[in-house]
Amino acid sequence: MSESNNKMSLSSYWKGLKAEFNKIIWPDKESVVKQTATVVIITVILALIIVLLDAGIQTALDKIIA
Repeated sequence: MSESNNKMSLSSYWKGLKAEFNKIIWPDKESVVKQTATVVIITVILALIIVLLDAGIQTALDKIIA
C-alpha cells in the first residue's frame, strides 16, 4: 500500500470509530450506582459463603484426620 492509501485508510478508520462511538448509549449515573452496589453486595455475600464453606470443610477434615 502506498502512504496516501495508508493515510486515507487510517483516516477512514478513525471516522468509523468515532461514528460507532457516538452510537453508544451510556447509562445514567443512578443506573451505574445501583448496578455497582449490586455487584459489591453479591461479591461480599459470595465471599462470606466461601469463607464459611472453607471453615466448615477444614473443621470436618481436622476431625476426620485427628
